[in-house]
Amino acid sequence: MLDRLKGYCDTLLMKNITVSIDEELHRRARIRAAERDKSLSAVVKEFLIEFAGGETDFERRKRLQQETLASIRSFRAGNRLNREKAHDRHALR
Repeated sequence: MLDRLKGYCDTLLMKNITVSIDEELHRRARIRAAERDKSLSAVVKEFLIEFAGGETDFERRKRLQQETLASIRSFRAGNRLNREKAHDRHALR
């Protein structure tokens, strides 16, 4: 019975969406889903899980920032270049 209630609770947390597509696309999508032995809803759900499951640009940048900061072993403000060295064009060549 607990498993049945768990499924019931999971269903309550699901959101229904409406997608408008033309009849030909709907027919072809249903055929492709049937070829995979799945419902069209299951195929759309798999697509959305993959689509939304990836890292957002913000999350990726935040992760890269944390990795960069973690890779810095030591930093001392006194190790900065003076003005002449920072603007030395010959050193860049």
